[in-house]
Amino acid sequence: MKARKVRQSCLPFALSILMSATFSAHAENATDSASLIAKGKYLAIAADCGACHTAPDHGAAMSGGYIISSPLGNIVSSNITPSKTAGIGDYTEQDFARAVREGINKQGQHLYPAMPYTSYAKITDSDIHALYTYFMHGVKADDNVPAPTNLPFPFNIRSSMFFWNMLFADAKPFTPAADKSAEINRGDYLVNALAHCDTCHTPRNALMGQNNDQALSGGSLGSWYAPNITPDKQAGIGNWSDAEIAQYLKTGHVAGKAQAAGPMAEAVEHSLQYLSDDDIQAMVAYLRQVPAVSQPVSQARDNIGQPATSEALQRAVKDPDAGWKVYSSTCANCHQADGSGNTIYPSLFHNTTTGAAQADNLIATIVYGVHRQVDGKDIDMPGFGPDALFTDRLTDQQIADVSNYVLKNFGNAELNVTADQVKTVREGGERPLIARLAQPAVWGGAAIVVIILLVLLVSLSRRGKKHGA
Repeated sequence: MKARKVRQSCLPFALSILMSATFSAHAENATDSASLIAKGKYLAIAADCGACHTAPDHGAAMSGGYIISSPLGNIVSSNITPSKTAGIGDYTEQDFARAVREGINKQGQHLYPAMPYTSYAKITDSDIHALYTYFMHGVKADDNVPAPTNLPFPFNIRSSMFFWNMLFADAKPFTPAADKSAEINRGDYLVNALAHCDTCHTPRNALMGQNNDQALSGGSLGSWYAPNITPDKQAGIGNWSDAEIAQYLKTGHVAGKAQAAGPMAEAVEHSLQYLSDDDIQAMVAYLRQVPAVSQPVSQARDNIGQPATSEALQRAVKDPDAGWKVYSSTCANCHQADGSGNTIYPSLFHNTTTGAAQADNLIATIVYGVHRQVDGKDIDMPGFGPDALFTDRLTDQQIADVSNYVLKNFGNAELNVTADQVKTVREGGERPLIARLAQPAVWGGAAIVVIILLVLLVSLSRRGKKHGA
């Protein structure tokens, strides 16, 4: 009986130990899960998923419907919430990894590379796991069904992406360079994988594949142009200090140098401003040591120009410059008559947009305006293109005129903008060769499919010979 009493008296104690251990395990699992979701959220922000997968007019995060303009037509982003009817709720982690890294969804359909899977292919297994956990458990399910993407023939044949991927996609995960510091490797991972800076800032060939021999040396983005961000002192950002590069990434603005607009403004607003200081510094460190790519420019674009002295002269002449008339009535109130700007609106001289070797970003800024929200504050400049208020709207010729006035007085005076250039920017930019060839009026029907396949096969053959050498 005595032994039995001892066993009975030990039972509550044993149960309390077991319950305590179970509770601790649950608490630990909950903590681990929350930590993993938080990590996935940070990675999703670094990858800028929300910028493309959240439509301004719908509101629900990651529910798709955002229209991405491409040279081949408009691409509508998909719903990537855990909705089982409209999103990725029935994706396994393997399905998710394949979509992110290879651009192939659960149904086996090829995604268009507006989704930068060519960069995301480098994302590590552990980060894929964290991202999957976040999207499945940290994002609210939404049943919004975005409109389908309907590109013109032959680009509506998604299976044709198989050949493009053979040429230009590389599914190898990121491998740290043994001869580089941990900081530079982290910057490499951010620039070329998560933040996919290379996707926009690297030029593309006739088939829209990245020309990685000229990595980060600048590339066309339809209406906009992503500039050279290699450390060349004239063509790139070699004359920027570390602090200036970091400030630009976090805020989109460096007085007397640059301000973010278009796709870069979106990257700052939705992604870069939220990255840790350590990650921003890692990106700076990596960009500092990539191969500098020089281009035929005489001086850095942010060193060009000076205050204008033409105001009095233009007012005195009988027939003033057409561009000055637009500038005086539309721009001078904010940017000042001499172009010096103020605390809100930037100077138009010593400005990377007006001093650039191409006028795309100046034209696009006038057509579309500027918007970014940083640290809860809106930075806005209205657009004056076809979507502007009727009283603010400028014709293509007026935009060309004011662009030329700004360039001649504040920036790169060697450039001359025409109304046709403005029209091209307004319509989405210069179309690449592959898009021009696909126009029915040029070739028509099945012939273009044959030509594109032949070009792909020849390119693939050359690639194979190069790799085998």
